[in-house]
Amino acid sequence: MSKKFMRRVCHALFVVAGLLVTVGRTYAATENTHSAPNILMILTDDQGWGDAAAYGAKDLKTPAIDSLIAAGMRFDNFYANCPVCSPTRAALLSGMVPDKVGVPGVIRTHPDNNWGFLNPNAILLPKPLKAVGYHTAIIGKWHLGLEAPSRPIDHGFDHFHGFLGDMMDDYWTHTRHDRHYMRLNSNDVRPEGHATDIFSDWAADYITSRAGKVQPWFCYLAYNAPHTPVQPPRAYLEKVLSREPGIDPTRAKLVAFIEHLDVGIGRVVDCVKKTGQAENTLIVFTSDNGGHKGSHAHCGPHRGFKQEMYEGGIAVPFCAVWPGHIAPGSRSDLVALTSDLFPTFCEAAGATIKHEIDGMSILPTLLGKRQSFDRTLFWVRREGGQLYQGQDYYAVRRGPWKLLQNTPFENYQLFNLDDDPLELIDVSDGHRSIVKDLTEKLRHHVQVAAKVPWQQPMATDDDQE
Repeated sequence: MSKKFMRRVCHALFVVAGLLVTVGRTYAATENTHSAPNILMILTDDQGWGDAAAYGAKDLKTPAIDSLIAAGMRFDNFYANCPVCSPTRAALLSGMVPDKVGVPGVIRTHPDNNWGFLNPNAILLPKPLKAVGYHTAIIGKWHLGLEAPSRPIDHGFDHFHGFLGDMMDDYWTHTRHDRHYMRLNSNDVRPEGHATDIFSDWAADYITSRAGKVQPWFCYLAYNAPHTPVQPPRAYLEKVLSREPGIDPTRAKLVAFIEHLDVGIGRVVDCVKKTGQAENTLIVFTSDNGGHKGSHAHCGPHRGFKQEMYEGGIAVPFCAVWPGHIAPGSRSDLVALTSDLFPTFCEAAGATIKHEIDGMSILPTLLGKRQSFDRTLFWVRREGGQLYQGQDYYAVRRGPWKLLQNTPFENYQLFNLDDDPLELIDVSDGHRSIVKDLTEKLRHHVQVAAKVPWQQPMATDDDQE
């Protein structure tokens, strides 16, 4: 063979080798990326940290929730952004500490007992998700405003089928103060049946309608249950009473209520599977705050209940499932909050966040990577009545140190959660420098949050739709 021929052969082999490397790299890149997932966000209302069997409940059977937890990653230190409803929902959808978007307290039907107004200019999840092609929907409880400009369709959702108000006075009539707030987008609707079943059906209908479409979807499924009034279907209550002899009657009703809710969640998750969408759907489950004391909720190994800044009021169950991406049966001790879900969903979807937010994406943790955050966390609630007088009360946490009050008129207490997870020993007198540092950070937060109006003129009941 001539030298010229050998050079040509060597050159050809070099080109082929280069092509093989390129193909290999392309294949590897393909293996390490994903198409934008569908996202199903399931939020329950007042479900305590310990009110799921997987989180330690002995008298409660929650196979659907337990299956989700087993199929993905459970968090042990996940927090709602507030010990009551509206602020946590505002944080979820905005990625912000809720008073920064005008929702320091509960948005209610009557103006004289209303403690928030969602900033009409707040950027909510539909905006970045729709920018990368998502169809967006909310099914169930909204609780961030009753009329324009505060409805889901005013804030970018493509589809709303649910309840505009706060709590329902009756799960069968779906009314609040004798008014109907069930809507299909902006249209008044009057469905029949238990609200939990209705929302599960509507969610399944929506998920089914998206099957076979190339466009990814985001569905925020927000149940009213197990918020008071505790109204399980009779058959569920009878089953619990038969199975758990000697159970407290109030607790029995809540157990039955949550078990009924669990069946609905299971039906929705099964719909994702039966429509062939499970393999590329990210499912997240959590609650909006701790359990209700009067309903005999279980808040796990924590002190306190809903409305309180103790751990029992803000620590909530959490899990995330994404087949092929989140390891089944995995667990994390990362401290995270509801507001972290905004950037998490955006990162999973490939959406860019072009404005400053408080939340931090926890997607790396979900995908099995190590994360740690160096940040100060704030919780706020504003409320009326004789106990609160329209004032705010707060909790602030940095590392293991947590400063809190449970009414605006009591002294702040300082706890070290590593040494005292039950928050029994106030150590503020012995750590004045830490108290000083946390209160200074809180004052700065209050100044920033005060730039956003939290109360706007609201229509009277007669003016509302």
